[in-house]
Amino acid sequence: MSRLLRFIGHRLYTTWATFWFVMPFVLTYPLQWALSRRPQWHRYLHTLNRYWSKLFIRMWGMPVEVVRKHPLPAGQPCVYVANHSSYIDIPLLFKTIPGWLNIMGKSSLAKVPIWGPIFGRAYITVDRDSAISRGRAMVQARRTLEAGRSVVIFPEGAISKTPGQQLEPFKDGAFQLAIAAGVPVVPITMPLNHRFMPDVDGLRVRYSPLAIILHEPIPTTNLTAADALALKQQVYTTIASALRPEAGGIPEPSTWRGPGPQLASPAAPSPQQPELLANRH
Repeated sequence: MSRLLRFIGHRLYTTWATFWFVMPFVLTYPLQWALSRRPQWHRYLHTLNRYWSKLFIRMWGMPVEVVRKHPLPAGQPCVYVANHSSYIDIPLLFKTIPGWLNIMGKSSLAKVPIWGPIFGRAYITVDRDSAISRGRAMVQARRTLEAGRSVVIFPEGAISKTPGQQLEPFKDGAFQLAIAAGVPVVPITMPLNHRFMPDVDGLRVRYSPLAIILHEPIPTTNLTAADALALKQQVYTTIASALRPEAGGIPEPSTWRGPGPQLASPAAPSPQQPELLANRH
């Protein structure tokens, strides 16, 4: 009975969360589409997206812990560098970071029906497997910073395979960009997003507290391209320091059925098997 009640609870909460994500978008879609058509209106589109994010995160009902280790640089654009662990990373960033942001997302986001073209026109999209696309995205990001608009980049390039436990290796672009533009880097850790909506097949939503930590900005004044590697390592260490390994892993799928038959664990290889194992791999 407890398994059935938990299953029903998960389904009801998933329906509630989906409703409050979709309903405001549907109601504001004509306005979002119109604002996305002209670059000079993108500032207002971002403001609308920020209020949309604030609304549905509030309606989801879970507590959100926001930690600001240091005031953000006033009147200066920054490169915000965040770990990537969930589909809700972007809304939480929009909710938390003030000002008119540009964000670099994977090119597949622009292909999502209805919402994708709006995102593709208003923000930066990049195909990580294309050197031309990566170069074009960095040019767009540099122009964004020169116009006084901050940029958000996920340096892992994709959602982590071990969210909450370990970061994927960082790519160099965000740090080369910050140094070239002479703007601060602000590391951001989101240690719990994967507990709410993990990167899995299908839709899996679980009521779970969220947290976002904005670390102290790291200035890039007087740094050169040769310092990009050290800057990358400093940011990696900073973001990783605020992960919460005890909250690592993703929530299991819910089911109303009882546990199925246990599969036998594979036998440990014997000392006589190394050649066979090598051939299998």
